[in-house]
Amino acid sequence: MVYITRMRTPTSRKHAAGVLAALAAIAAAVSPADANPLPGSKCHIGIYRLASGIDVDIGSSDDGKLRWRLKDGVTGQISPGSAGDWPSSLGWTGKPDGIVVSFPIGTCDRIRFNGVAGTRINLDVTSTRFKVEDAELSGRLVMPKGSDQVPIVVLIHGSEHSSAIEDYSLQRLLPSEGIGVFVYDKRGTGTSSGDYTQDYLTLAIDAVAATHEARRLAGPRVKSIGYQAGSQGGWVAPLAARIEPVDFVIVSFGLAVSPLDEDRSAIALDMTRHGYDTTVVEKAMHVADAVAAVLTSDFQSGYDQIDAVRTRYGKEPWFRDIHGDVAWVVLANTPAELKSIGPKAFAGIPLHYDPMPVLRSLPTPELWLLGEDDIDAPSGETARRLRALARERKPITVVVYPHAEHGIYEYETEPDGTRLSTRQPSDYLPRMRDFVLAASHRR
Repeated sequence: MVYITRMRTPTSRKHAAGVLAALAAIAAAVSPADANPLPGSKCHIGIYRLASGIDVDIGSSDDGKLRWRLKDGVTGQISPGSAGDWPSSLGWTGKPDGIVVSFPIGTCDRIRFNGVAGTRINLDVTSTRFKVEDAELSGRLVMPKGSDQVPIVVLIHGSEHSSAIEDYSLQRLLPSEGIGVFVYDKRGTGTSSGDYTQDYLTLAIDAVAATHEARRLAGPRVKSIGYQAGSQGGWVAPLAARIEPVDFVIVSFGLAVSPLDEDRSAIALDMTRHGYDTTVVEKAMHVADAVAAVLTSDFQSGYDQIDAVRTRYGKEPWFRDIHGDVAWVVLANTPAELKSIGPKAFAGIPLHYDPMPVLRSLPTPELWLLGEDDIDAPSGETARRLRALARERKPITVVVYPHAEHGIYEYETEPDGTRLSTRQPSDYLPRMRDFVLAASHRR
């Protein structure tokens, strides 16, 4: 989802209980991150090279757990077990996968991954704080060891309220491939000050400032520089590149339609994938219109329209299958709750923003990576628009992954229809790496 999910954290399609509690939680401040290894299990966060030659990344996860990732997209969550072992579960399914990870006691730089020993890959890490208008942002430059010039990727976040510095695994995966990364907590998240916002222009200006800071810290080691952005960042990164040129832009599971069109597309897809015909889709668009009325009022009005569609359609079987991108939040909560929480969780979002003028005028090489089965940010119209621009000789490459969800996650489907994310495609990381390196060679 572009509006409220944490980027790179897959979610099921079930309507979770206590939606307002979840919204309040994501609007709250998160724990601060630190550039140095942290006490306890967090000291193990890093990327390791195994004796077999394979690299495995260990990153943070929920509830004090950790997540391992291989560069071919395979991943699992590990939890502390007995005798210092950390048993693993497949992807985000919670199902045991037979893999066991262990960390030798008294060290933060060694690992045993499924019986194979490994050692931490040393990277050059520099923490910083930089000012942008009324905010001071926390950032981190992660570089391969040495003095060679390298390309640098500035990571632009999605709509999540969590800390990018604490969560993003690309800050280790790409540097281990010879590519520098600058990661930062966007305003109002992590240890960055300022008010949280989803205003794309503000976020684009912040991204430009982050690029300046990355250049300053890396100095003569900068060979080329550009953006990698996920989800909502797909609106921000091209805008930032239009404000100030960079060498490349990578967008993962982003959109080339407006936020309002995203929700409408998601609702329409809800209907068609559940087997309803065009007549039902037309009815569901009345619900989309009612939801849009609430959103465009900053959650302060439009609830009479919600009541009207609920009265008219609430007992029809398709109504319970409406999820959309944000429609489910509006339908699941009372006006009083939404008036309080909505403006904070969706602060500043330009609902009618049309990204096409920026994309049409942008000379920067772009790589767009989309999930064919993305039901939160449906990719069909975005892929069509981008391919049309490519036919007009715009420097845009589009890759659509089959059987991939938002986040470019493959998934399995439970009997009740819930999707459980399992892994990312094997060429997802290599495509980004190769695109960055190719852009660097063009300079």
